[in-house]
Amino acid sequence: MTRVIAVVNQKGGVGKSTIVVNLAAVVAQLIQLISLLRGRVDANAQSRVAAISIDPQGSAQWWASRVDDLNFHLIQAHDDPLEWIRQLNNLPGIDYVFVDTPGWFDVDPDGAADGLGIGYSADALRTVLDVSDHVIVPMMTEPLCFDPTARTIRKLLEPRGLPFTVVINNWNTRDGKGWLDATKDFVKSFGWPLAETVIRRYLIHTNASSDGVVVTEYANTLSEAQRREADEKRKDPALKAADDFYKLAKEITGLSLEPELGDSPESSIAALAASMSAQAV
Repeated sequence: MTRVIAVVNQKGGVGKSTIVVNLAAVVAQLIQLISLLRGRVDANAQSRVAAISIDPQGSAQWWASRVDDLNFHLIQAHDDPLEWIRQLNNLPGIDYVFVDTPGWFDVDPDGAADGLGIGYSADALRTVLDVSDHVIVPMMTEPLCFDPTARTIRKLLEPRGLPFTVVINNWNTRDGKGWLDATKDFVKSFGWPLAETVIRRYLIHTNASSDGVVVTEYANTLSEAQRREADEKRKDPALKAADDFYKLAKEITGLSLEPELGDSPESSIAALAASMSAQAV
C-alpha cells in the first residue's frame, strides 16, 4: 500500500507547497540512497515517490516544471475525477504520496460541519483526507495562523481520527524566540502533536521555485571551498536550510541514512548523492 501524507491548513501562504515539494524530494532521495547502499536497485530506477497537487493555483506544478532533474513524480490533479484521488493509497510502484492542498473559506465557522462547503474542491479535499495515513499541519509563528490552524484540526482532522503533526514553518531566527515559544505553547495547550523540527526561514527556500531547485540540490549551489567550510563549521545557510527538511522527513516517515552511515550530519547526504550520481553516469 502507498502511504499518503497530506499537507493541510485552512490558511493560505503557510508553506504547504514548499513542504510537499521538498519532503517529496528528500524522501525520494533517501529511498534511492538506502536501496543503493544495500545493493538492491540501480541508480536509474524509477522514483517511488509522488507529489500530488489538488490546489488549483498549481504552485507545486509550476515549481516542478522548472527543475531539470526532478527525482519524484508530480501530478497536478485539481480537476481529476474523485475516483482517481480515492486510489492514491494504492498506486503501483509508489511508496509515498505527498498531497498539496488549497486553503479555503470556512462557510460554517460556528457550526459542527467541516466548513468546506459544496463543490468539487471541497469533495477533493475530503477524498484526500479519506485516504490519508498522516496529515502535516504547517503553521507560522504569526497570530493570524492560530485560529485557522485550530479550525483545521478541530473540524477536519479530529472528527476523522486522522493522525497529524503540527509543523512550525518559516520561522525567522532574527525575530528571536518570543513568537516561536508562543506558537509552541499554543499547540501544546491543546495537546496536539508538534514536530520537534522547526523549518527556519532562509532566502534559498524563497528563491528555490524561481531558481528551479529543490532542497536536495541546495548543496550543489555551493563551491567546493564553501562546502569544506560548511563541513567544518556547519554555518552555511544552504546546508542548514536543507537539514531542516531531512530532519522533518525522519520525524514523519522514519527514513534516515543513520543505520548505513552512522550518526553523520544530514547535510552530508547531498554529497553522497552527488558522488553516487557521478558513478552512475
